[in-house]
Amino acid sequence: MIPPFKIENVNPILNVADMKASLHFYINLLGYRAADWGMDSFTSVERDNCSIYLCENGQGAKGVWIWMGFDGDMNALRDYLYQNGVRIIMEPTNFSWAMEMHIEDPDGHVIRLGTEPDSSKPFVNG
Repeated sequence: MIPPFKIENVNPILNVADMKASLHFYINLLGYRAADWGMDSFTSVERDNCSIYLCENGQGAKGVWIWMGFDGDMNALRDYLYQNGVRIIMEPTNFSWAMEMHIEDPDGHVIRLGTEPDSSKPFVNG
């Protein structure tokens, strides 16, 4: 039998090539804030009680995919990201599980941004 324990959080660790570029992306474009304890080669960015570790040329792997569910206007977010030069690799798409858009961070990690699906529009088969 598994002994009882409580999961406090789950945080991805992203391998990044340039910490400054990654911090700019997550802080200035996605609205995260840098951890107070961060170092030049390892830190965390936090937003709405969620965090991501960033490790320069160390832990983690290239090409990680992250799901970020959010409550907000997908099209307004898409326009903002596009205007700020973020690479959109999948435009907002209405699936039965979520309205979803894929973007890429400076290191090629894919962020799947998702909101509730739009039940007034047809769903795309995924």
